[in-house]
Amino acid sequence: MSSFPNEGLDVHLFGQRLRHVRRARGLTLDALGKRVGRAPSVLSLLENGRREPKLSLIEALASALGVSVDELTRREAPSRRAQLEIELDRAQRDPVYAGLGLPYLHPGPRVPSEAIEHVLALFGELRTQRAKPTATPEEARVANAELRAMMRDRGNYFAEVESAAARALAPVGYSGGALSQGMLLSVVSHHGFAVRYVQDLPRSARSVTDLRNRRIYLRQESLGTHTPRAVLLQTLGHFVLGHSAPADFAEFLRQRVQANYFAAAVLVPEHAAVAFLRHAREDKNLSVEDLRDVFSVSYEMAAHRFTNLATHHLDLRCHFVRNDAGGIIYKAYENDGVVFPADATGAIEGQRMCRFWSGRQIFSAADRFSPHYQYSDTPSGTYWCVASVDPGSERGSAITLGVRFDDARWFRGRDTTRRTKSNCPDPSCCQRPPARLAARWDGMAWPSARAHSHILSALPSGSFPGVDEADIYAFLDAREHD
Repeated sequence: MSSFPNEGLDVHLFGQRLRHVRRARGLTLDALGKRVGRAPSVLSLLENGRREPKLSLIEALASALGVSVDELTRREAPSRRAQLEIELDRAQRDPVYAGLGLPYLHPGPRVPSEAIEHVLALFGELRTQRAKPTATPEEARVANAELRAMMRDRGNYFAEVESAAARALAPVGYSGGALSQGMLLSVVSHHGFAVRYVQDLPRSARSVTDLRNRRIYLRQESLGTHTPRAVLLQTLGHFVLGHSAPADFAEFLRQRVQANYFAAAVLVPEHAAVAFLRHAREDKNLSVEDLRDVFSVSYEMAAHRFTNLATHHLDLRCHFVRNDAGGIIYKAYENDGVVFPADATGAIEGQRMCRFWSGRQIFSAADRFSPHYQYSDTPSGTYWCVASVDPGSERGSAITLGVRFDDARWFRGRDTTRRTKSNCPDPSCCQRPPARLAARWDGMAWPSARAHSHILSALPSGSFPGVDEADIYAFLDAREHD
């Protein structure tokens, strides 16, 4: 492993700069190799971006060439031709290009720059045609159902993401509690990125990353789970986890789940959070509110983070759901046997939750922003739940965390006397009006429905659905020389 302190070093750019400076000095690989005590073959690997250099070798090469280390490691190609060669190499390593089965095109001096530009343009169009994150609504719902099933099978615990988060925190000296702003920026800087807060970020994006200049642009505002801290780490997570542009909608969803998980695992680190939760369990005082307060995250992130750790570390099975005041479910997870309403594909997003569940009862509570505890008797068993309307969440969503009746003994609020009964999905439970009201008003009501025109629209196109690429590119171009 390289000892170079900046993990953001682009080995292809470094190789191009090394070749450029070597040729400018009139040196062959053999001559430079003798000056630094390395075989020409080793230097060739460096120049072709096939090997990452150690800091000691970078310093030796800089000294032998009479330039600074910064000159060799600058984040820009030494020439337009060099940039084209880098882009061609990256393109040919892309799975979409590799799938064509074409022989590798070596950009030697006899290959005109115009020819490389043509190949790159064709590759760009190929990616546009092949990229299928856009899906029909049915395909998208199936992909989401499959992803949720995978999360259930794993207890919503991703060991590889936990490890990546722990490695990201290791160099910044984290010892417990809420992650400070200084530590957060150190994590980002350690991976070679700088942060810029702006007010003119394109409306379609939560963040924009300039990969050429290694800058992450964010709005300075609070958006519940999507606070600037969370969005910054979600963005960084894509690069730490080695994501490439998603090839289809299912991959887009998987990457988003992993990036969100990474952000939560950095802000609520596994080692510290598990120790805190185990102590709370011993005291029979588990609570989402305490997890939120100790690590200074949103209620939604705290509840979702609990689901990551509960089964793997506490042997607790649980469920999580976010819904609006009308009961429409936006996201949910379960591995405790609770049955959410679902369509024929198994998708639950957009379905309406039973009005007797805590996630809907909270909206009629006298104090909707305090925890709402209740037991719910259902056809699949009795569950204890705590719900709260997150003041910072989008659309006034209710966040619910629940467990089976027997596991309620570990939680604060278990002594609640609130108890409801739900027979859903039986339509007689709450989907049909009571017989008395139906007899009185059937045929005498004509409501004007709120139009949901989005249901007639195709899902957004592009590698990153919903993002306006024209706005993104114009934004980056305007800030190129900031």
